[in-house]
Amino acid sequence: MNFELILVSLTLVAGIIWGLEALYRRVLRAGEDLAPSQNILVEYSRSFFPVLLFVVIVRSFLFEPFRIPSGSMIPTLVVGDFIVVSKYAYGLRLPVLHTKILELDEPERGDVMVFRFPADTRVNYIKRLVGLPGDVVEYRNRRLTINGEAVPLELIPGGRSGVELAIETLGDVRHKVRHEVRLPSKSGRFEVPENHYFMMGDNRDRSLDSRFDEVGFVPAENVVGKAVRIWMSWDFTNAPQWGRIGSEVR
Repeated sequence: MNFELILVSLTLVAGIIWGLEALYRRVLRAGEDLAPSQNILVEYSRSFFPVLLFVVIVRSFLFEPFRIPSGSMIPTLVVGDFIVVSKYAYGLRLPVLHTKILELDEPERGDVMVFRFPADTRVNYIKRLVGLPGDVVEYRNRRLTINGEAVPLELIPGGRSGVELAIETLGDVRHKVRHEVRLPSKSGRFEVPENHYFMMGDNRDRSLDSRFDEVGFVPAENVVGKAVRIWMSWDFTNAPQWGRIGSEVR
């Protein structure tokens, strides 16, 4: 079910009904003292159109909420995190059509981005942007190299048995990554095509990302927005994690 399409359709229908009723009252019945229409469809349209229009504008051009459903971005994001995604960070796109109508900033290496899954654009994924168009990305032995330069990685001592935590530096972004050394590590060399991005999860050994054929390189038109902040964290089995609420996503 395409919630965006349903929301835009309801807004259009409500707007058309409200507009036609206003046209009828002000033009066709000009000069007559008419009481407000008692038609329930007109009443609902008059009441809900401003609300629906406000939601469409905010959701399509400003911010959209998402819930993290999996652990592919641990430790940056955990299951149950509710995040706010900036829809205007990389330019404004029309709802449903997703046609860009205003260019703003370009995605930068290290950004945490929401994008539409290339194989099924009805599904949203969230990963970290690792490779820009034209980059050559290599991932071997749980170490990342971009254009022949090793990405700085500082191991964090004292982790659990079989788990390696580290701080990785991508551009200006320092963030944590997680390796499960007992699991096989998906490696390879990847040349990023023009107008595409190479995405990886911070939970490197438990992330379905651009290293796998099921995802591959993400087309620029599939980008939804940039994850900016956690507004709630609750996985419905534990109490809210108050320390995560309001945190910036980096």
